Amino acid sequence: MMSSSKPLVNPEGNPYLIHPATIIDKVRESETIHTYRLRILDEQIREQFRFEAGQFNMLYLFGVGEVAISIVSDPDEPELLDHTIRAVGRATKAMADLQPGDVLGIRGPFGRGWPLDEARGHDVVIVTGGLGCAPVVGAIEYIFRRRDQYGSVKILHGVKTPEDLLFRERFDSWRKQPDTEVLLTSDQPGKIWRHHVGVVTELFELVSIDSANTMVLMCGPEIMMRLGVPILLRRGISSTAVYVSLERHMECGIGLCGHCQLGPYFLCKDGPVMRYDRVEPWLGRIGV
Repeated sequence: MMSSSKPLVNPEGNPYLIHPATIIDKVRESETIHTYRLRILDEQIREQFRFEAGQFNMLYLFGVGEVAISIVSDPDEPELLDHTIRAVGRATKAMADLQPGDVLGIRGPFGRGWPLDEARGHDVVIVTGGLGCAPVVGAIEYIFRRRDQYGSVKILHGVKTPEDLLFRERFDSWRKQPDTEVLLTSDQPGKIWRHHVGVVTELFELVSIDSANTMVLMCGPEIMMRLGVPILLRRGISSTAVYVSLERHMECGIGLCGHCQLGPYFLCKDGPVMRYDRVEPWLGRIGV
């Protein structure tokens, strides 16, 4: 089964409404990546806004356009919404110039999040790669705020170079949690890199896994999923216990424009978090 949760919609029930939000803080993660902490201006909308870890918002810069961005804050945070944005396109490059006090529009939340209710009582293995780790950050924070409700937690994260490592302080904080392992790896070594050197799938051999009681959350480059999940399956983890967050171009958020279609699915509403056995036939195929 898919996650039992249903996609959440705009607090007023209209997915087209855009709600202004003030940038409260802006944290530099790298030269081209920043985390923006937003606060919805309308108090009633702010109080009604609910999301699940793994969902996304459409962030709108007035006069420029909008873009789908994962929500990286804890779903129980009542006031603020965090979004990590990489400046790669017209809208995101314009957003990179914004500062605290400026205003963005929020439309959402959209999609399906991680199956964190189903994961209660299970060990959780979280695999992330490159700069695509943002979709799982909120899930990790959610688990650690309810640490006694989950089994062991193993966070395996890989980057191309040490300079690509985001959320350094978060990784250090997560490592201090009980019954938790955090393993980092870089494709290329660095002068001050003190962790594993190699691809993230090599970390699978460095951790013990109770295959009968483990759920896997994975996000990052799609090739990592296509190569990495079969290794986990060979270790006895069921394909129905593996969830992946997939990335496609999303414009409408409600499955109308078709840009995010993957086989029979529209990732903006059926995903972006999908159970692996449902999407495996479509991964890596051109034109789907």
